[in-house]
Amino acid sequence: MGRGTLRIYLGAAPGVGKTYAMLSEAHRRVERGTDCVVALVEHHDRPRTEVMLHGLEQVPRTEITYRSAVFTEMDVDAVLERAPAVALVDELAHTNVPGSRNAKRWQDVEELLKAGIDVISTVNIQHLESLGDVVESITGVRQQETVPDEVVRRADQIELVDMSPQALRRRMAHGNIYQPDKLDAALSNYFRPGNLTALRELALLWTADRVDEYLQQYRGEHNIRTTWQARERIVVGLTGGPEGRTLIRRASRMAAKGSGSEILAVYIARSDGLTSASPKELAVQRTLVEDVGGTFHHVIGDDIPAALLEFARGVNATQIVLGSSRRKTWQYIYGPGVGATVARESGPDLDVHIVTHEEVAKGRGLPIARGARLGRARIIWGWLVGVIGSVLLSLLLRSLENGPGLANDVLLFLFLTVAAALLGGLRPALASAAVGVMLLNYWFTPPTHTLTVQDPENFVAIVIFFAVAVAVSSVVDLAARRTHQAARLRAESEILSFLAGSVLRGETALDALLERVRETFAMESVALLERTSDVDPWTCAGSVGPAPVARPDDADVDMPVGDNMALALSGRVLPAEDRRVLGAFAAQAAVVLDRQRLVSEADRARRLAEGNRIRTALLAAVSHDLRTPLAGIKAAVSSLRSDDVAWSPEDEAELLEGIEDGADRLDHLVGNLLDMSRLQTGTVTPLIREIDLDEVVPMALGGVPEGSVDLDIPETLPMVAVDPGLLERVVANVVENAVKYSPGGEPIAVAASAHGERVELRVVDRGRGVPDEAKERIFEPFQRYGDAPRGAGVGLGLAVSRGFAEAMGGTLDAEDTPGGGLTMVLTLTAAPGRAQAGAALPAGATS
Repeated sequence: MGRGTLRIYLGAAPGVGKTYAMLSEAHRRVERGTDCVVALVEHHDRPRTEVMLHGLEQVPRTEITYRSAVFTEMDVDAVLERAPAVALVDELAHTNVPGSRNAKRWQDVEELLKAGIDVISTVNIQHLESLGDVVESITGVRQQETVPDEVVRRADQIELVDMSPQALRRRMAHGNIYQPDKLDAALSNYFRPGNLTALRELALLWTADRVDEYLQQYRGEHNIRTTWQARERIVVGLTGGPEGRTLIRRASRMAAKGSGSEILAVYIARSDGLTSASPKELAVQRTLVEDVGGTFHHVIGDDIPAALLEFARGVNATQIVLGSSRRKTWQYIYGPGVGATVARESGPDLDVHIVTHEEVAKGRGLPIARGARLGRARIIWGWLVGVIGSVLLSLLLRSLENGPGLANDVLLFLFLTVAAALLGGLRPALASAAVGVMLLNYWFTPPTHTLTVQDPENFVAIVIFFAVAVAVSSVVDLAARRTHQAARLRAESEILSFLAGSVLRGETALDALLERVRETFAMESVALLERTSDVDPWTCAGSVGPAPVARPDDADVDMPVGDNMALALSGRVLPAEDRRVLGAFAAQAAVVLDRQRLVSEADRARRLAEGNRIRTALLAAVSHDLRTPLAGIKAAVSSLRSDDVAWSPEDEAELLEGIEDGADRLDHLVGNLLDMSRLQTGTVTPLIREIDLDEVVPMALGGVPEGSVDLDIPETLPMVAVDPGLLERVVANVVENAVKYSPGGEPIAVAASAHGERVELRVVDRGRGVPDEAKERIFEPFQRYGDAPRGAGVGLGLAVSRGFAEAMGGTLDAEDTPGGGLTMVLTLTAAPGRAQAGAALPAGATS
């Protein structure tokens, strides 16, 4: 049975119509004969949505009791047993009630997909995990229910349910979303036009990125190289020269004119050498690109215009920004330049912008000093100058009535030979020398028109000419080869320096490194393969690009890393000189993979060590702290059952009271141990809702003596977004701890105040306080400060309290009380509205 497909309706805010659209799709499928059921849909008493449920089969929900309350959740087993073709599951980011089959609803959906059931679900943009901080900065509300981005990205279809902020607010005003008593608070807080506009933009941009991923995947699978102008992508060609900053800023202004435009700066280095690129200037330009929101890319290519166009088409760019050439006028004899070539060969699908700058025509240095190998054009020019030029020079000298003389003729031919060597290298120069010798002998050495040399001096002159020509050609060719080697080493050192810099910058993600390899060597895909032994099959440790190979033998280039690891590249065959740099990348990839695994193993070892420490402390607690109340209970029960002593009613009452106190203490200790266990295993799942502090705090004071607490909670405080049960446990533990250390029965102070988007609850005692170096240690498990008596607890109260506070998105810290003592500060998230205004984000906001 194959895996089911997942379709998600994505919205910018509650009420845009995701559930309605999902139910409409279900009706369409049922009409076509598809077996479609409602696994779980939340209509939140919205009449239009509730009507859409009519005519659809609904799988009964399962009931779960949690803290004396009954909740309903999706019955995964019932849906699997029913095995429909399509199941509707609302609110993908929902957190299930503790005791459910899975902690999150998206995990329930994953089970249905694995069973071959197609799922249609809904989610709001604010519930994506990566956007939590962004949404909090916009709305002031931290979303506690989130879903990993990868879960949504893996969906087979994502459909955006869009609505303008004005239309959504009108829908709310008509009572189609929330009840009238919650309407004013919602419209004036979470559903303000600015909030809705920002959330809508987030949803549109996220969906656009997802569509772009689909597009890139499709283009790669169908080998499409032409540009599809779906969105503006501006490629900036950098040379490492000072004009790069001007080009980046110009591209940034161009991108600002269209929303969603991207900037991709690319520096292309020749595989056989470099131009006059400054590594320091490149580093500055890279920082500038990242500051304007673009990305920097480093690519190797022998033909710079072709490599630039290949990169632009590979990223589906629509515009290329280049600078006017820095060549001097005479340097154009070596070719038209990169800008003119790119503009000529870009075709109708790419716009090329040539930007002027202050460095125009100021020169780029001598080509010979910075070149690498001699290009085809220069070699052709070398042959033309050396051979054709010699023939033309002979015709010119023959046309003169009184020639300059044999000595000057030899110098002129030697000049052409040197020019041929400078342009085309050794072979054109040798050919020029040979042709020059023949022409000098035939036309200018008596007797002319023969290959005979009559005068010995002329023979010596011709021999010296040929020897000098060969020597000069050899020296020029050797210099060119040495220049090529130096430039090649400089290119390699720049790439290796960049690689080392990425490590120093902390870029240790394997995928990022493999993507850098793919870009640097212009490959289609790169995969890091490994196996445990020579006979085991290869497995992929990481890959980038479409269709990575599964074996090194299938790759165009494979670079072994040790005995059982290899870097496999597909796309083209690399020259031998590139393999040295590739080897450095491969070694770094192996190091990054090992580092990731070591970090994972270190985390596991840390968790095991922490678990061992907890278990050791737990054994110590069981051996003494838990046995102490048990011993008291045992002694009291044994006394009551004894027939040797006649206990008075007062004595029996005292013994029973001791039993009750011991049982309460034991219950408190066991409760703290269980809470600590839940925190250690990560199974604390708070049910966040908005509530007033004065509804929770008084309930938490039931375990302390009457009159031991002075309570000050203003009625004007905003509501807080918390789990009421967890908050009650936190306050109870902190208050009981403060009362225990308060001297002479002096009452402690519990006061609350609002500070912007946070609410603080301060528990103040006048005890002996805690030194600064011990303030964090008192929050560690099984830690008791100072001379706390054995049997007074196992040191878990404050550790559990801080863990619960952090689970609700708050903090718990210790401060000195002015005048002596300790103040525990509990910081909580304030709800968007004030207490008397009602909730700003009503229940059902996840729909």
